[in-house]
Amino acid sequence: MDTIEIIGLVAATLTTSAFIPQVYRAWRHKSTRDISLTMYLAFFIGTMLWLYYGYVHGSLAIILANGVTGLLVIVMLVLKLKHK
Repeated sequence: MDTIEIIGLVAATLTTSAFIPQVYRAWRHKSTRDISLTMYLAFFIGTMLWLYYGYVHGSLAIILANGVTGLLVIVMLVLKLKHK
């Protein structure tokens, strides 16, 4: 694995893990009142496009980051619809 891919994996870990506190807080407090459904829908579509881009280019960092982020966004969307 080359240095640039390692940098990508570190960046992916940091940006993806940034969503975990928001998901945890929404789950714990059962409140998503201040979360924008439109923003998360747009973000999910963008994340899925990045996932496809990473797949086409064979970039592990892009695939992992957007795969995990996509799952976290799905959780937020479910929480948003459940706890309006």
